[in-house]
Amino acid sequence: MENKFKWLYVGCGNIAAQTARSIEKGEHQISGVYSRRFDKAKAFALKHAAVAYESFEVALNSDFDAVYVATPHTFHLEYTVKALEKHKSVLCEKSLGVSCEEVNKMIEASQSNKTYLCEAMWTWFSDVALTVKKWIDGGELGKIKKAQLSFCIPGMFMDKKSRVFNPDTAGGALLDIAVYPITYCYNLFGYPKGIKCVGEIKNGIDVSDRITLEYDGFECFIKSDFNRLDEKCVITGENGKITVPMFHMGSLARLKTNAKNEVFKGKTDYLTEFSRAAEEIRQGKTQSDYVPLNNTLECMKIMDECRRQMNLVYPFEKGRG
Repeated sequence: MENKFKWLYVGCGNIAAQTARSIEKGEHQISGVYSRRFDKAKAFALKHAAVAYESFEVALNSDFDAVYVATPHTFHLEYTVKALEKHKSVLCEKSLGVSCEEVNKMIEASQSNKTYLCEAMWTWFSDVALTVKKWIDGGELGKIKKAQLSFCIPGMFMDKKSRVFNPDTAGGALLDIAVYPITYCYNLFGYPKGIKCVGEIKNGIDVSDRITLEYDGFECFIKSDFNRLDEKCVITGENGKITVPMFHMGSLARLKTNAKNEVFKGKTDYLTEFSRAAEEIRQGKTQSDYVPLNNTLECMKIMDECRRQMNLVYPFEKGRG
């Protein structure tokens, strides 16, 4: 169809395959594909009736509406900045960068070129998380007492050659899974007054993180690791609690207080994320109302501090001044 929103995909891994299956059910089209491995780009493009490109520069000069960056973290900066400098809108997978230094460079490129940039944090394009925020902001729980969030995935079922376990691609629990509960707490409560983090590092990556974000009168306790399957969000207040099972991709949220027992049902999917981002791009926005750039930067600042406390330095960072 003529009005389909055209995406240039950069990267052809698992997340690219998952998003592609979802967005093609809607008013989206994958028009081009670039990968450092041209054979992978060709195979991906063939599956989605797209054009494969050997050169990223040539791909940037093709016909599309926005770039979707789905590479390992360590390549986000390079491809995002190059696209923004060509005034091409970018939806880039989380975590947006490896550090605040990288995220600041991407934001600077977005602002100087007046071009849309957004972290692909699908949780916050979803009405489920937005409803939880509405409940919190509306004071449904009264004074917050504590928040507990866990996002753990059993590493034994994952490919040991995955980028998630590779320190050279900034693998580990923090940037891949802990980013979700950190962002959740930040979006609900803002930047914390204190940050505490204890992590277990093996083979150059963090395999387990225990993070405490301190706020006035309460704390958010975050647990992320590759040891088990465990995902939940429980926020307790003086009037009751909010629970969100599988919160990063939540399909429901429950508010239970002295006065009410309310369940909100919705969906967290890639199609909603891409459609809402596409709408913002068509409106001429330079950043997302759902995932503002300052939110992304401040969450990265929290993760930088966690890494500092864990003494987690990736191989490509060693030797830097």
